[in-house]
Amino acid sequence: MKIAFFDTKSYDKSSFDRFGKENGVEFKYYETKLNEDTVELASGYDGVCVFVNDTVNANVIDRLCQLGIKVVALRCAGFNNVDMKYAHGKIHVVRVPAYSPYAVAEHTMALLLTSVRRIHKAYIRTRDFNFSLSGMTGFDLHGKTVGIVGTGKIGKVFMDICRGFGMRVLAYDKFPTPGLDNGDTVKYVSVDYLLANSDIISLHCPLTEDTYHLIDECALNKCKKGVIILNTSRGALVDAEALLSAIKSRKVGAACLDVYEEESDFFFEDFSGHIIEDDILARLISMPNVIVTSHQAFLTEEALMNIAETTVKNISDILTKEQSPNELCYRFGTTEDCKDGKCF
Repeated sequence: MKIAFFDTKSYDKSSFDRFGKENGVEFKYYETKLNEDTVELASGYDGVCVFVNDTVNANVIDRLCQLGIKVVALRCAGFNNVDMKYAHGKIHVVRVPAYSPYAVAEHTMALLLTSVRRIHKAYIRTRDFNFSLSGMTGFDLHGKTVGIVGTGKIGKVFMDICRGFGMRVLAYDKFPTPGLDNGDTVKYVSVDYLLANSDIISLHCPLTEDTYHLIDECALNKCKKGVIILNTSRGALVDAEALLSAIKSRKVGAACLDVYEEESDFFFEDFSGHIIEDDILARLISMPNVIVTSHQAFLTEEALMNIAETTVKNISDILTKEQSPNELCYRFGTTEDCKDGKCF
């Protein structure tokens, strides 16, 4: 089984080589992203392995099918970069639904603590032997209210971490988890109630038509003054321009972002010697109360191993049995089987 692997980074290869060898899957690594201009690189392969910033639109899907590609293997949980409605009935699409919820949830808390306790500023100061505490005052997380949007695996782990700090949790999910609301420290509420009553808001939901720009100007106007926004899920959940305006007006007290709406043009690459042409991203990074990391919440040794193992298993299942428990849309199902890119 031969797979064309797109958007390769150095940290990908060791784990995929290991599990590929164990399962008879051979990878050809390409640093370029998959899109309409690079899809020809998939010629001669059985499948493609893609990441969050690869483009799998209708044109790419058509060409993959013409090249005889049988499977698109996402090495991530999100699939908003794939035209799932168009893929239905044409090609297998598989993903890694859960690689390490702890990795993402722990990174979210790391960002929050760094922001509220000014860790990033203290690090820079002490490197210059500046031990002044002026401007370093933070606040206790204990007793604060955190609003968590999305109570899947990652959301629930982050919830447990927050409760360990003595925080009160307001939760929203389109499909609430039975038994999670205890009527005291964890309560399911409406989005509007969550926005209005949370000191901190953390996003852990997928990007869909319903959640696109979930945090926009209207939503931010409903928030408490000084609210902290955390996003380690998908960039387009937040209207970046609206967020920037809310930071400038002091409505938002701080923002911690591991994802960005237009990140595909910048994230995972070194632009330290270049001028960033995205004015909104440049201005966000320049703000003293904004922390941006480059989509690294998933990046732990455990997560990388889990991603590789599950992805290789998905590929093997499709190419040998034409089915996988992690398939998003069955190739030979009916259109009624597929809703929002997920087969039931």
